[in-house]
Amino acid sequence: MTAYALVGAGPGLGLACARRFGAAGHGVALLSRSGEHLDSLVAALDGDGVRARGYTADALDAVSLTTALRKAAEELGPVEILQYSPAPRSDFMKPVLDTRASDLDDPLAFSVKGPVACVGAVLPGMRALGRGTLLFVNGGSAARPNPERAGTSIAFAAESAYAAMLHDALAGENVHAAQLIVPGAIRPDAEHSSPAGLAERLYALNTERDGLRHYTEPVPE
Repeated sequence: MTAYALVGAGPGLGLACARRFGAAGHGVALLSRSGEHLDSLVAALDGDGVRARGYTADALDAVSLTTALRKAAEELGPVEILQYSPAPRSDFMKPVLDTRASDLDDPLAFSVKGPVACVGAVLPGMRALGRGTLLFVNGGSAARPNPERAGTSIAFAAESAYAAMLHDALAGENVHAAQLIVPGAIRPDAEHSSPAGLAERLYALNTERDGLRHYTEPVPE
């Protein structure tokens, strides 16, 4: 068995994705800052017959991410699919003219150092398997910078560049990097951005392996 590892596990999109990938036969590794939060998610997945385990890790702490992913590979099998989709904090979204250099420390750690650490942890296992998928999920400011959300706009742009470089550098090794941009709010009644719909879209990106950047809907002007 191989594993699907989700960084940013939660009861909405995270749980829907875990169910979808778990239903396909992958073990599920859930990474989140809250151990109590993880327990409830694992219990829900266990009820669905999905083999899942939770690992406490902070997207701002590269060491905790690396440790959690390596432990997940030991317990669930090599990570074949990595999804990096933690929700950014509200304080990452200051207006550009109110943003100081120090305000970018956490957004860049969250959207750049975190993904780099995660890829470094799982890539050896993917290379050993001879296949793998790296999925990055971002909001609309990844494609169209928003001056009212400077931290995420800057950090998501850097994450997008990293995903693009991975897409090109790893294509010859059968490791596919893809980015899904979700401009609208994720909610159950959303036409294009419901948790279940996004889970299906992300699963399709893993199986179809077609191109780098994908959108759930047009990015607003």
